[in-house]
Amino acid sequence: GVSARPRSRPAAKGRVHAGRGGLVIQCKESRIGSKPVLVRTTETSVKGQSLTVKGPKGTLVRDFPREISVTLREDALVFARTEDSRKAKQLHGLCRTLGQNMVTGVLDGWEKKLKLVGVGYRAELSGKKLKLNLGYIHPVLLDIPDGVKVVVEKNQTDITISGYDKEVVGNFAAVVRSKRPPEVYKGKGVRYADEVVRLKEGKAGKKK
Repeated sequence: GVSARPRSRPAAKGRVHAGRGGLVIQCKESRIGSKPVLVRTTETSVKGQSLTVKGPKGTLVRDFPREISVTLREDALVFARTEDSRKAKQLHGLCRTLGQNMVTGVLDGWEKKLKLVGVGYRAELSGKKLKLNLGYIHPVLLDIPDGVKVVVEKNQTDITISGYDKEVVGNFAAVVRSKRPPEVYKGKGVRYADEVVRLKEGKAGKKK
């Protein structure tokens, strides 16, 4: 067959283009990275590559890669590239986002909501453990990480996981969901409260 001639397209946002004249369009990550992070009412300190942020909900410490410098200027954190490498450009926006997440976490906290869907499926707290009845012979027991709070509603099917470290909250929520991910025919399992589970029609679905 005759191959179609590729049409020219406008450059996608966020890409870096270097021509012979040295023209470089700043990538999206760099634009994010160059925006200062307001420390608000936190106690924030920087020692070398280490950032410490303290707030009413807890204290977070993170070491940043050498490609990115972290500076505290008055009431804001400034993230800058220490070199012009591809890796530094990729890390710039990510590091700025991580810094923002630290400030938000110790002041406001992070939250994930889960829902159990299935007959007899229920959750309850047992000391520092989350007990899940998910249709298996034995209940699933999960250790609740330090710095994480779990609330089970009276209906025993709605779970709220909260804490000041976004990664820990997100990871624990993912672990809970992984114990019985939603199946695609009836939707039974553990799902995020805002998750849309697309159901498939069973093999015998049209035989009526």
